[in-house]
Amino acid sequence: MSYKVVYKDIGFKDYKETWDYQVSVFTELMSDKKRRLDGEEVEKSPLPGTLLIVEHPHVYTLGKSGTESNLLVNSKQLQESGATFYRIDRGGDITYHGPGQIVCYPIFDLDLLHSGLKEYIFKLEEAVILTVAGFGIKASRLENATGVWLDAGLGPRARKICAIGVKASRFITMHGLALNVNTDLSYFSKINPCGFIDKGVTSMERETGEPQDMQKVKQSLKDNLRNVFDLEWENK
Repeated sequence: MSYKVVYKDIGFKDYKETWDYQVSVFTELMSDKKRRLDGEEVEKSPLPGTLLIVEHPHVYTLGKSGTESNLLVNSKQLQESGATFYRIDRGGDITYHGPGQIVCYPIFDLDLLHSGLKEYIFKLEEAVILTVAGFGIKASRLENATGVWLDAGLGPRARKICAIGVKASRFITMHGLALNVNTDLSYFSKINPCGFIDKGVTSMERETGEPQDMQKVKQSLKDNLRNVFDLEWENK
C-alpha cells in the first residue's frame, strides 16, 4: 500500500523558520503515532507524511557529529558573506544551503514506509541519481560517504552534487537532502564540505555547462521520490 504524503513547495524561506516548521510537523506526527501505539484513536487513519521543498538564503548547518573547525571562516567573515550558521540535530558534518539549491525535507514514518533508516537513505540517494540522470548527469554512491557523487571511484576527482543528512526518532524522519542545481559553489570554499578535505562539490549547472530550470528539476525530483518510495500525494 502506498504511503500518503502531503507535498509542499514553500518557496524561498529562512532556514530557522523552516526548521521550526519541520519541528512542528514532526511533533504532530510523533504525537499521532504515540497515541496510536498507546491504543488511542486506532480507528482513525495515521496522519500523512509531509514532503517539504524549499530554497534557503545563504546558511551553513553543522550536524550533531560535526566539528566546528570545518567552518573555515570567523563570525565576522561569515557575516560579510551574508550567511548564517546553525548547529542542528541531524546526522553528518557541515554543509551549505543557498539560492539555486533544492532542499528537500521528508517528514516520514518509516514504519508506515516499511523501511529501515539505511534503506531510507539509500532510496533518497536513488531518487537523486535518477533525477540528475534525466538531465544527462551520471551519478552514483561513494562507499562510506552518504550522498550522491560524480566520479565516485576516481579519488580526488570525486565531487558531491547532493548532500544528505537526516534525523530519525521513533522512526519518524526530519531534515533530508540538498541538491546543487544552480548553486554558487564559491560558498563551499568556506567549509570542509561534510568534513571532507580531499573531495570537491559540483552542481547540475557546472556539469551541464548551463543553468537548469529549477521547476523542472523540482518536478523530476518529486516524481522520482514518489516512485522510489511508492508515495501517494494527498491534499491537506
